[in-house]
Amino acid sequence: MPMYEFECRQCDHAFEALVFDGEEVDCPECHGHKLKRLLSVPAKPMNQATSLPTACNPKLPPCGPGCCRL
Repeated sequence: MPMYEFECRQCDHAFEALVFDGEEVDCPECHGHKLKRLLSVPAKPMNQATSLPTACNPKLPPCGPGCCRL
């Protein structure tokens, strides 16, 4: 059940919709079907305690130049 962001090309309304497989989406404002699917970016965690897991193992040396421990 992916959540997608859309922008209606008829009324410029931006909205999110939960889209099931094969389901057609329409604009909640004008009920138009000319929609542009927007690129969604995951939200950043609110604090350090809820940070996303990393691939780095703290017991090993840094994993490379982009390592989060450098």
